[in-house]
Amino acid sequence: MEHRELELFLHLARTLNYGRTSLECHVSAATLTRTIQRLETRAGARLLDRGPRGVVLTADGRRFTAYAEQALALWDDYRAGAGEAADLTGELRIFATVTACQALLPDLLAPLRAAHPQIRLDVRTGDAAAALARLDEGEVDVAVAGIPKRLPQSMVMRTVAVTDLVLVTSRDGTPDGPFVVPARGLVRDAAYRWFRKTGVKPVIAAEPDGHEALLALVALGCGTGVVPRLVFESSAVRDRLVERPPNPPLEPLTIGLCARRADLHRPLISALWDLRP
Repeated sequence: MEHRELELFLHLARTLNYGRTSLECHVSAATLTRTIQRLETRAGARLLDRGPRGVVLTADGRRFTAYAEQALALWDDYRAGAGEAADLTGELRIFATVTACQALLPDLLAPLRAAHPQIRLDVRTGDAAAALARLDEGEVDVAVAGIPKRLPQSMVMRTVAVTDLVLVTSRDGTPDGPFVVPARGLVRDAAYRWFRKTGVKPVIAAEPDGHEALLALVALGCGTGVVPRLVFESSAVRDRLVERPPNPPLEPLTIGLCARRADLHRPLISALWDLRP
């Protein structure tokens, strides 16, 4: 079976959404449908069912998922040339926010790029709160993400940076609110712990998905934002913002390079893990 077919099947097995897989894998809906039909014909079994509640994996589909994952892992090992680290090839999928791409990835990936220039780096961006979920679901191989107090046992982490959380306002704003906080994630959790600690009953003006969108709203005068200092200092609208040191300070945020524990044996991930910026 073609490796691309297996990759499309695994993506669909994770999303259970033909439209999303078609969009994210850059194939037409018709091509995706035909690919799944070919796989089902070769496997001699129905792998996915479409019902009133959406797409679900059949029992054969779950077995085929395990096979596809093992087949692609073996292919990666072969392509990487196990035991010949200097000739590593293949694709490494990395998730990072826009800020992390700009502020952290160049230094983080430079040693890997220098040691193994044949590796293809596939960098994907998005909401910081989704980083570990996308890693856990197998959409990416590693993620640069904020680290919760309890990392899932299935993952390992190496600290990349530690950044303070700060309050920011527009130049004519005040730190007393209303507040702009992320819709989800570690920064939102830290902000609400700080509200409780200080006795603040926050009026929430907006809850954007990403930190960059949050700072844009703050620059427009929508309220006081809670963001990592790293995001604030890297922002394109920084000159329209003012930092307001919180009293007492907010908890710092640890940012780490994360991978699935079970993947550390894979040559590409091992190569990144063993190198230091």
